[in-house]
Amino acid sequence: MGSAKNQSNAARKARIEEMRRAERARERRNRILTIVASSVVVAGLVVGGVFVVQSQADKAEASDAKDKDDKVKTAGKLVADKDGLKTWKGTLGRTHVTEPVKYPVEPPVGGDHDRVWMNCNGDVYTKAVNNMNAVHSLEHGAVWVTYNSKAPKADVEALAAKVKQTPYTLMSPDDGQQDPIVLSAWGVQRTVTGAKDPNVGKFFETYVQGKQTPEPGAACTGGMSE
Repeated sequence: MGSAKNQSNAARKARIEEMRRAERARERRNRILTIVASSVVVAGLVVGGVFVVQSQADKAEASDAKDKDDKVKTAGKLVADKDGLKTWKGTLGRTHVTEPVKYPVEPPVGGDHDRVWMNCNGDVYTKAVNNMNAVHSLEHGAVWVTYNSKAPKADVEALAAKVKQTPYTLMSPDDGQQDPIVLSAWGVQRTVTGAKDPNVGKFFETYVQGKQTPEPGAACTGGMSE
């Protein structure tokens, strides 16, 4: 009787010990799986972080390289042909700068400029804009309509309506220019007599995203809005 009881206790202890060993084995497996999973996550974060940092560095390097390549000194002048169209003869800088730029003509037709462009998706500004931002818009292929206080109100309103309907254009007052109404694109400029001047339509058709554009298709939104 005692022997049978001892055997039963021994068997029970053996089962309990076996269950404990199995539980310890499961715990070890779970710890190993947790460590492995954590390592994978950490490695992924590290790799992802390295990729993001490298990507940002590559973009910065590319931007710096572009600025370096674009460091061409502006030189030359606007020359008018017999039809009155003025074309820049010489070179126009395209470097992004922070210090003020003194342009050789008003309004300017190109040159070094700010990193941020003026929005030019048919934007009409009632106040003068920064030339450095507007020149960046010209680089993107925009036509810039400017006028001074001598421009007739009816012409200003008609030109504003045309600009609002035309992507890659902008309009703003410029009391520093000599002629009442001027149309400018990168490297070209024309004075027009008014909104009904046929040269307005010709200029838009030729130079809105025209062949003169240094960066065709570049954005005309997401820039300065005032």
